Amino acid sequence: MGYDIETKCLHLDKREETCDKSGAISFPIYQTATFAHLGLGKSTGYDYSRLQNPTREQVEKVVANLEGGVEAVAFSSGMAAISAVMELFAPSDHIIVDDDLYGGIVRLFLNVSKKNGLDITRLNFCEEDIEKYINENTKAIYLETPTNPMMNVIDIEKISAIAKRHGLLLIVDNTFLSPYFQNPIKLGADIVVHSGTKYLGGHNDTLAGFVVAASQELAGKVKYIIKTTGAGLAPLDSWLILRGLKTLALRMEKAQDNAKKLAQWLKGRSEITRVIYPGLEEHPGHEIIKKQARGFGAMLTFEVSSKELVEKILDKVELIQFAESLGGVETLITYPITQTHADVPPEILAKNGITDRVLRLSVGIENADDLIADLEQAFS
Repeated sequence: MGYDIETKCLHLDKREETCDKSGAISFPIYQTATFAHLGLGKSTGYDYSRLQNPTREQVEKVVANLEGGVEAVAFSSGMAAISAVMELFAPSDHIIVDDDLYGGIVRLFLNVSKKNGLDITRLNFCEEDIEKYINENTKAIYLETPTNPMMNVIDIEKISAIAKRHGLLLIVDNTFLSPYFQNPIKLGADIVVHSGTKYLGGHNDTLAGFVVAASQELAGKVKYIIKTTGAGLAPLDSWLILRGLKTLALRMEKAQDNAKKLAQWLKGRSEITRVIYPGLEEHPGHEIIKKQARGFGAMLTFEVSSKELVEKILDKVELIQFAESLGGVETLITYPITQTHADVPPEILAKNGITDRVLRLSVGIENADDLIADLEQAFS
């Protein structure tokens, strides 16, 4: 039988798939580099942990099940996962990407991908006509939704229709909403990528990345890449993600409730010039996200009236922590221009509206009134 998304965070569809042969409720950490064989041609199904490990295999099954994919492949970080996806392409292949992306991805595209001969075109997917830029060498479309950090919402089904008309792969980064709130494969994506470090792990204690494929053919190609390049997720980290996933539903709901309250409070502050959160009715992507997702998430961006106020807030927050990353139980405040997007060229920052007055909040699961009180004292 098929379970609801909340149950899928804890259980696979069959009891014997959720536990290993010992019946352990907490799936064991197979901390081994290699596996013994009973004889020639008598493999247990495992040979070497770079190729596969039971703990990694288990977390891959859970993530694939949550996303509705054929298979998931677990990597040592989100960037390792996305770098592997880029290995699906050859020199002179053309990829169309959205303008507003995590700074590490921009760095990858501008340096490594460009060096490897890939042709990257950046567009604003919410405003520009993608089809005008498709040519005979175009192989894929890449996007995040909501975007990082400006929280643009992109219509996945609309982009998928374009990709299918032209025989292109659609690659969607689903880190911000997680599979609990959004399932891009069901909306037409071919590949979904995650920084598992964020909401999937949820506790700021490990790094991980995932590639989820909609077809066996794509899954096979990604598995060959990870086998060759060796960026697989280690057994302990696989177990930490398995543990984190068990509370994904609870964490996402609580963090989203807090984000809604903080967004409304920020809107009432005279020092704030913009509050960007898809859960606000005035957000231009509000109706799209209602159509394609089950929630709005817990990420919000806001712009203050001066750079001096930015410095004041970052110096004075106490409960909220000034740190990179997102998706953990703790609320984090990030300054994109010096942290997540420090390597993004100034012209791209300017085009996307990422100024020295923009701050990003990853809202955690603390008491919302305590978070508001901390921001209030930081503003004063």
